[in-house]
Amino acid sequence: MRKGFSGGIILSGASRGLGAALARRLAAPGVTLGLIARSEAGLRETAAACAGRGAAVRVAALDVRDAQAVARTVLDWDAAAPTALVIANAGIAAGRRPDGTPEGVAELTAQVSVNLLGSVNLVGPLLPAFRARRAGRIGLVASVAAFHGLPDSPGYCASKAGLWAWGQAIRADLRGSGAGVTLIAPGFFESDMGRAWQGRRPFSLTTDAAAARIERALRAGRPSCAFPLPLVAGLRALSFLPAPLADRAVRLLRFRIAERVPS
Repeated sequence: MRKGFSGGIILSGASRGLGAALARRLAAPGVTLGLIARSEAGLRETAAACAGRGAAVRVAALDVRDAQAVARTVLDWDAAAPTALVIANAGIAAGRRPDGTPEGVAELTAQVSVNLLGSVNLVGPLLPAFRARRAGRIGLVASVAAFHGLPDSPGYCASKAGLWAWGQAIRADLRGSGAGVTLIAPGFFESDMGRAWQGRRPFSLTTDAAAARIERALRAGRPSCAFPLPLVAGLRALSFLPAPLADRAVRLLRFRIAERVPS
């Protein structure tokens, strides 16, 4: 049976790509969507599509690095419509440039600030309410890059690995509380990030196909959702190899990133 999320849903990174696709799939009569992103134009487009599906929509053009503004917004929204689902999806990606220049400290810091700390800024303020109501689901969009460090995107891998570990910790802490966490690790799918990626993209999906898999996992209350399985298995298996072999294997996955892009 398709589980509904009546009440409030909050989603970051909702102006484009995977976030916009998830918002459209979750929009329905009886649902109040709170959409967060930096792009006002993209938010308006997503909001119009969701309203057309019957959802009540609220938008906030915010940077998830602004902890105070994000907390104030999500707590106001939660007070008006108790949050049934929050999805931390906003993210950026950087890496080795086409000319071979590696990412610098500033790029690494930005990725950790958005991908990890931005997710904590979004979800953290809602945790007391979830515990008090003994209900609610948290979706954390990490990446298969969380499973092993890749030499051409150390900052992205570190940020997503940190998010995965934080999610595991709060999932265990919330067990038995009535609230739950779904850790999400997509592989390749169509996106602005994908268009900036210069390298092989095995098992790539359309954006809507990726969103459909994530939606099913959230509605089913699954503890994790990682896909595609061959890529997930391969990256996880690297951790069981001796370090010299793992390093040699991961160097076969070389790529370049044309520019820092939102995920």
